[in-house]
Amino acid sequence: MQVKDLTTDELKALIRETVTEILEEFLEDPDEGKEIRPEVKQQLRESRQRRANGGRAIPAEEVAKRFGLTWQ
Repeated sequence: MQVKDLTTDELKALIRETVTEILEEFLEDPDEGKEIRPEVKQQLRESRQRRANGGRAIPAEEVAKRFGLTWQ
């Protein structure tokens, strides 16, 4: 079957299905099902504790600068 043979409703359904597939590919979590390393868990716990105690978070601009990136 060719696109020219589709009804308007069939074409809309095809487009909707295609868009849904593309969005699912873009929104897929590449880390799903993976374990977080213990040292990363500990760093996250420490970061949360610092923030809970009134500590300051590192601004994204500063992190980007440390890694030679540009923050926009």
